[in-house]
Amino acid sequence: MKGFSNRWKDFPDYIIGITKEIWEDRGVGTLHHYYAKDIVVRSPMGIQRGNQQVIASTMATINEFPDRQLFGDDVIWSEHETGYLSSHRLNTVATHTRDGAFGHATGKRWNVKVIADCAALEDTIFDEWLVRDYGGMVRQLGVTPEAYAADLIAHEGGSENAKRAFTPDQDLDGGYHGRGNDNEWGQRYADSLTRIMDADFAHIRQNYDRAMVGEYAGSVTSVSSEECTKFWIGLRSAFPSAKFTIHHQTGMDGGMLSPRAAIRWSLDGIHDGWGSFGAPTGAPVHVMGISHAEFGPYGPDGVGLRREYALIDEVAIWKQILMHKG
Repeated sequence: MKGFSNRWKDFPDYIIGITKEIWEDRGVGTLHHYYAKDIVVRSPMGIQRGNQQVIASTMATINEFPDRQLFGDDVIWSEHETGYLSSHRLNTVATHTRDGAFGHATGKRWNVKVIADCAALEDTIFDEWLVRDYGGMVRQLGVTPEAYAADLIAHEGGSENAKRAFTPDQDLDGGYHGRGNDNEWGQRYADSLTRIMDADFAHIRQNYDRAMVGEYAGSVTSVSSEECTKFWIGLRSAFPSAKFTIHHQTGMDGGMLSPRAAIRWSLDGIHDGWGSFGAPTGAPVHVMGISHAEFGPYGPDGVGLRREYALIDEVAIWKQILMHKG
């Protein structure tokens, strides 16, 4: 890879390797090299500019969860005109052993999925989108996402003063302007998500493997296309008039793994329906989502979606709803 250290055999090796080096090997200072000085990092909970902010938040997380481990599950990636874009899925596990952003230490163990989309050039990440399953995490710490969001708002000074969740009007240009690639698997998954968001939920039964396994926000593992449908109906019915947008799609095959795809998407609109977020409130909401899919041989046309990983941040969504309600 041009401009990257020879220690990395390929781009996935780079992404998985630096993640371990930063978090588990405590090489936090390497962020001065691996993250650009003015990097933009967006998550559903907000936006950061600059590697100094990333370093500070990384240290705080390590302090609160000193045994945290991040296990690379997959890296779905593509080349672009100025380098590479990875969609990196992780299993992250830790014990809440010290006081911090998630309150007084509970001693509880948690395990959630994280997906990070990172643009990299010459050994340095310069633009990032990050979705953590905070809903699953706080549930395992003994709190509902709604209650945690309410406590967070109160701690930050109430609805008038609390830090806003990420919305597009806050966005900054981090330098990556690619849209992914035109691989058939990325397009296939993009078509599926578009149909689902158009309320064609029968598409799941018709095109997903009947025995598919889904990993969804809230640390939910579902078995069967019927269980998968519950997640998507619950989300879409909460925001039935919201605009669905695909921002990035990557498909790939080979590498001793199934054909697979990564899609970064959003819903923008009003909380105007009964669904996974309770009674309609009229709150304006931005949902940042990243999804991965793996395909196999079982389906109506000889192909079926066998694994799906769909992450949103329920805490960030509840925060927007509760701050609107005041």
